Amino acid sequence: MSSGGGEFLALGLFVAVCAATLLGFPVAFTLAGTSLLFAGFGYLLGHFDPILLVGLAPRYFGVMTNETLVAVPIFVFMGLVLERSGIAEHLLLTMGQLFGRRSGGLGFAVVIVGAILAASTGVVGATVVTMGLISLPAMLRAGYDKRLACGAICASGTLAQIIPPSTVLILVADILTGVNQEAQLELGNFSPRPVSVGDLFAGAILPGLLLVLLYLAFVAWTAWRNPERAPALPMSAAERRELPGRLLVSLLAPLLLILAVLGSILAGIATATESASLGAVAVLAFAALRGRLSFRLIREAVLGTASTTSMIFVLLLGASTFSLVFRGLGGEGLVEDSLRAAPGGAFGAMLIFVLVMFVLGFVLDTFEVIFVMLPIFGPPLLKLGYDPVWLGVMVGVKLQTSFLTPPFGATLFYIRGVAPPEITTADIWASVVPWALLQLGALIVLWTFPGLATWLPGRVFG
Repeated sequence: MSSGGGEFLALGLFVAVCAATLLGFPVAFTLAGTSLLFAGFGYLLGHFDPILLVGLAPRYFGVMTNETLVAVPIFVFMGLVLERSGIAEHLLLTMGQLFGRRSGGLGFAVVIVGAILAASTGVVGATVVTMGLISLPAMLRAGYDKRLACGAICASGTLAQIIPPSTVLILVADILTGVNQEAQLELGNFSPRPVSVGDLFAGAILPGLLLVLLYLAFVAWTAWRNPERAPALPMSAAERRELPGRLLVSLLAPLLLILAVLGSILAGIATATESASLGAVAVLAFAALRGRLSFRLIREAVLGTASTTSMIFVLLLGASTFSLVFRGLGGEGLVEDSLRAAPGGAFGAMLIFVLVMFVLGFVLDTFEVIFVMLPIFGPPLLKLGYDPVWLGVMVGVKLQTSFLTPPFGATLFYIRGVAPPEITTADIWASVVPWALLQLGALIVLWTFPGLATWLPGRVFG
């Protein structure tokens, strides 16, 4: 029923959603409300069939009954318990002592702890806030440059998005499953291999390690060029003697969590939801062993989980409305035709996708970009021959920058909330620039060598 006028309305819908978001309206309700408004305009102008809106009910029901998405609140709960139980705090302090005796050592500790917490919880906010509360004061007392300290904490916290288990990758895998099936059916493949959470988890491991190495190299280079920006931390003889025991105790819980959660998925003995449940029970047991488990801790973790999960799922429901109306107006055909006509073929199409994601990352958060962009751009890109696992990992790596880019990068707000008054907002914004460039460098490497994302899933899952 759509025509050139419908495609014009689809483009207007996309612009209107971005504009309303910039004006400060809640994104979830903006997606749904603006979409229904444009559906009404499309119906009046003869470009939208209202019978399509009947499809909203099964879409919503499908979201609420999706077993894969059950893993999201469980992983969020696990991360919040880990933060509040003192396990992460103990790990940060111990790693700081281990590396702090060297120039740049506290920076190394922040990056490594960020990677360990990412592989334990998969929650960006909990990681950044914990490291900001503990590491930032210690780095400033040691004489660290405030921009280096803030940037290291923000960037290391975003590793929780790409290093499994990651709530972002769970959502990307869920969307890609439907998108890939749709694309393969249109290509004539009636029995496509499903894209699982395990595929994306395995595919993200090597790119995640690449980012960790880039961060460590940047800290080392900064400490070598300007030692005064990252001085060594004095340590007493008694602290040195106690360090091996403290290190063993502090690493035990996170490493066992990684083994239980990620190991069970890669070994093929548990789904993402089952492994998340195992991890949640394990982290509660660790909190009890440390004497930190209490009704208050569980209550705060449950309330935090409910808040975060509600935000994610309301966004998902709003994005479902947007996707349905956008397609009903002919927007999908417009996007596919534009990508096929892009200079450079498949490369040019992917470049357009990355650039649009980069721009939207300045005004939308990660979940919003995923829910809006993947259903629109995913099918055309997969029809052009891109591997769905590689595409999902590319999206995960690219959207790390949306956590760092002003004005709406989430980690900027997290670090602002725990930073002392002498660190200005301008300092925080400037601190993340080199780290965002490192993330873009990792994206280029992954684009050049797609085997970084596809080799391990092929080896693990055949």
